Amino acid sequence: MLHLDTGNTGFMILCTSLVMLMTPGLAFFYGGLVGRKNVLGIMIQSFVSMGWTTVIWYLYGYSLCFSGDWHGVIGNLNNACLRGIGLNTPSPNDTIPAMVFVAFQMMFAIITPALISGAFTNRVTFKAYMFFLTFWLTFVYFPFVHMVWGGGFLQQWGVKDFAGGIVVHNIAGMAALASVLYVGRRRVLDRGPHSIPMVALGTGLLWFGWYGFNAGSEMSANSVTATAFLNTDVAASFAAVAWLAMAWMNEKKPKLLGLLTGAVAGLATVTPAAGYVSPTTAVIIGIIAGVVCYCAVEMKNKLHWDDALDVWGVHGVGGALGIVLLGVFANKAYNPDGANGLLYGDPVFLLKQVVAVTFSSFWAFIFTYVMLRIIDAFTTVKVDEMTEEIGLDESIHGEHAYETLEVEEVFKGVREAHETALKEEAEHELVGRKK
Repeated sequence: MLHLDTGNTGFMILCTSLVMLMTPGLAFFYGGLVGRKNVLGIMIQSFVSMGWTTVIWYLYGYSLCFSGDWHGVIGNLNNACLRGIGLNTPSPNDTIPAMVFVAFQMMFAIITPALISGAFTNRVTFKAYMFFLTFWLTFVYFPFVHMVWGGGFLQQWGVKDFAGGIVVHNIAGMAALASVLYVGRRRVLDRGPHSIPMVALGTGLLWFGWYGFNAGSEMSANSVTATAFLNTDVAASFAAVAWLAMAWMNEKKPKLLGLLTGAVAGLATVTPAAGYVSPTTAVIIGIIAGVVCYCAVEMKNKLHWDDALDVWGVHGVGGALGIVLLGVFANKAYNPDGANGLLYGDPVFLLKQVVAVTFSSFWAFIFTYVMLRIIDAFTTVKVDEMTEEIGLDESIHGEHAYETLEVEEVFKGVREAHETALKEEAEHELVGRKK
């Protein structure tokens, strides 16, 4: 039965709005990191998720996540098209209407697959991305929401994930790695980032929205909410400074891009722990996140994985790291509904966290790789070389982010070069036939 609390309800509507703002923030963040020819191609992949994921969420996504249970892995279709959800239907927190909970969780579903798009930027056709978006939500995201938050077997086992270390960041990062290994390297290296101020704007929107992302995951306004809010900012700040320091020592210059990336790494890493640990622990998590995620990106570069915008190094590694660190530092003194980690007398909890993040990593990687192979069987996943050379904005979407002579000249030059190559090839074949 619903016991409406207008304060909690108003707070959760505000948090839902903040999380919604994160997806446009991600679009600006990614848009600034790519070159001028692919700005719209990457931004549309975030914005289309706001539309298409909402459609899927309404039709069957919410129901598969939070209605019923099939072997602890997935829900059922009892709430498909939000059937059975009315004005007086409570959420898991019975002081908030289910309608608000549906909207809040929908914003998480929107941004999670959009995170993956940064890994294969400039390389994937829009049609293939739409299939990917649909299948990935259905076979990866929805099952893990149910398993961790919807009463599934990981939640029943005692695994904790406050706001999405497994459910959002780890599975998105591992899907990004699978995508990179399947699609392969870019043939044409884009000259990005083309706008660091745009990246800064995106980071600001992400950081601002992340307060709703983490604090709102308590589902009410109380002391745990306040702690999660503070922990979010503390971890992001310390991670930003730690990344900046690492990059400064290694690259000999303090770069804004490193500071911004470090902040996002800290936000991703503290997400699963935000409402279960102390602010001092958030400091430690932030520092570790800045150092470890920076090293992960450096390792990725040495291995020549073309994860264009470092989705695996920041979100995949950050999310997994946060889950494991929660197993070490969780403290019931800061959340009675949480757990005690290794340092507070429960090594079994750490083991559960490690097993859960390992399981989620393999599931996300394997399912993503297999899905891409299936999609590739009936529609081309990777764009051809000419499309990549021209840029996805012009070749696929028929639009330009910047109406400049430079864009027109690049397109004209590539087209003329391609036509010349075709002509020379035809002449060569003609000569061969005459001989």
